[in-house]
Order: sequence, then C-alpha cells, then structure tokens
Amino acid sequence: MAEPELRSPLAVRAAALAISGGVGALLIRALLVLPKDEAGLAPLVKANLDASGVKNPVTAVLLNFRGYDTMLEIAVLVLATIGVLSLTIAHSDKWPTVAEHAAPALSALARFLAPAMVLVSGYLLWAGEHAPGGAFQAGSVLGAAGILLALSGYARPAGMTGFALRAAITVGFIVFLAAAIGDMLIEGALLEYPADHAKTIMLAIEAWLTVSIAVILASLFISSASPVEELRRRIRGGR
Repeated sequence: MAEPELRSPLAVRAAALAISGGVGALLIRALLVLPKDEAGLAPLVKANLDASGVKNPVTAVLLNFRGYDTMLEIAVLVLATIGVLSLTIAHSDKWPTVAEHAAPALSALARFLAPAMVLVSGYLLWAGEHAPGGAFQAGSVLGAAGILLALSGYARPAGMTGFALRAAITVGFIVFLAAAIGDMLIEGALLEYPADHAKTIMLAIEAWLTVSIAVILASLFISSASPVEELRRRIRGGR
C-alpha cells in the first residue's frame, strides 16, 4: 500500500515564505543600524568576571549574569521532550532499538568510541569553568554517544525505566530551579550566588544539566525514529 504524500497548501507555503523573509529582513536591518564603535557588554562582563565564580566569560554569562535565560531554555527543552514522548506510538517503557542488527565493524567502533565520548564529555564539562566548554557541549557529546549506541543496535539499559527516563530529563532543570530559589532565599535575589560558593553551585548545575541534555537529545532522536517505522508497519498491515 503506497503511503500518501503530505504537502502543505500553496497559500500556507507562501505565507511561511513571506514571514521568514520579513523576519530575515528585520534581522538584517537590525545588524546594519548597530553602531560601529559599540563595544557591547564585553567590558562589563570582563570587569565582573572575578565575582562570577568562573574564568570563562561565556559560562559566567550563561549561568550567572543571565542565568534565568539559560534556565528558561532548559525548561523549553524539557517541555518539548515531554511533548514528543507523549506523542510517541511506542510506549516509553518499551523503548525499541533503532537498528535491530549492526554490522560487526559498526558494533566494535561503537564500543570503542562510546567510552571515549564519555571522557570527552567529562572534560568539556570541567573545562567550561576556564575555557570553551560547559554543559551544552558536554551534553551534546554524551547524547551523541547514546545515539551511536542506539544506531549500533544496543538496547536501552535495563535500569532506565520510564520513571528513571523522566527523572533524567528533568533533573537538570529541577537542580537549576532549586539553586535559583535557594539563592533568592539566602541572598534575596534570583540566581544571586554566594561569592564563596558560586563556582561549586555552577559546577553542580552544569553537571546535572549535562545529564539532562544528553538524555533529552537521545530521547528525541530515538522517539522520533521508532514511531515512524511502527506507523508504516500499521499502514501496510491495514490497521
């Protein structure tokens, strides 16, 4: 049975193109009117870097000076993942493998690369304090390791139950929110870390964010790959 071809109406595509073009034009216009000698916030960040608890200005901005932005970004990722998982045809407790059988070369390569990717992820997490890195980079590498194992035919770990999966997805945001509320109660301001403990708090947040980001990326890939095949089998079977 041939699968039906789904296409958006011409008016919808034209409207999407017009909106995209308008937004693009506005962004170009905004870039053109920026003052040429504008230094931005870089001098202000540099002047307050010692009080941030870290030596990398990017990490200082993401987790300290503008920490609420990052917290809301994680919240969006968590909500998007929950939405995708709720629409998944296959039940999350029976997470099927993406590939039933992997070639011996791919299986051996995955076994070799996965531990190395875990080490790289740990390094990126630690390096984010003083060099390029941090939770997003570390979580991406760790999530890629999970995707590689899934493509190599490895099944979901037995200990990763449905509850454990949801806990891993949300733990980063929960820890971030707990730190924000704790700082507000102690210091009187949202995400106003105590100067003596700022580095420790930010490292703890980034460590749990790494776990959540990795599980989110792997879950989005696997949950979006498996239901398509299941749906095709149902269509072909006339269900």
